[in-house]
Amino acid sequence: MTDLNFQTEWVSVANNDLHIAAYLAYPQGEGPFPAVVVLQEIFGVNTHIQEVSERFAKQGYVAIAPALYQRLAPDYQTGYTPEDIKQGRYYKELTHADELLSDISASISYLKTRRFVKTHGFGCIGFCFGGHVAYLAATLPEIKATASFYGAGITTWTPGGGQPTINRTAEITGTVYAFFGDQDASIPQTQVNQIEAELQKHHIPHRVFRYANADHGFFCDHRPSYNSTAAADAWLQVVEFFGQVLN
Repeated sequence: MTDLNFQTEWVSVANNDLHIAAYLAYPQGEGPFPAVVVLQEIFGVNTHIQEVSERFAKQGYVAIAPALYQRLAPDYQTGYTPEDIKQGRYYKELTHADELLSDISASISYLKTRRFVKTHGFGCIGFCFGGHVAYLAATLPEIKATASFYGAGITTWTPGGGQPTINRTAEITGTVYAFFGDQDASIPQTQVNQIEAELQKHHIPHRVFRYANADHGFFCDHRPSYNSTAAADAWLQVVEFFGQVLN
């Protein structure tokens, strides 16, 4: 698809008494367009997440990136220094799965109020912490296509405590694509194998991609671990996948 002209704005998503800041990118035109929820790394809705949202808009999607740390640190955006990583991880440990799912559901409800959005069959994509949250979000009935990028802790943890997120695999109702680098020390290949086995066990439509010589964060061109070859292939896979399921 030829890159489309697009617009962006910051919007406020209401979730009961909470107002969640969200970055919205959408093609110019009447639509209706399919929509995707973009889930941040531990670094907030920063430049990288905004740029991913804009890439979707160029492809003909409405993309919304809600601030997953709204309750903890409004307007939080940061870079990739060791201190940034420490702070981002601190906030991550204070999140709760039920609140995250509620915020994503509220974001979908907001999308349904915009006249240019297709109101059924939403996509979800997440990176790093957002990759884990995307796996959670795949359990929402509105989410038909999920792309989870290097979501650490899926087999060992869930936000706020309790059974690991992998235990919710049977609740997934759509299709999942999961992307990992084989040099990612935070996600051993044994865990990747466990995720794939669980998806197979519960007959969840899926594909798992393992990229050689790719580390954690390989998709982000703002990080030292960026791998242009893996990132380019992964983007093609996502565009084809979302195109098949959401259009």
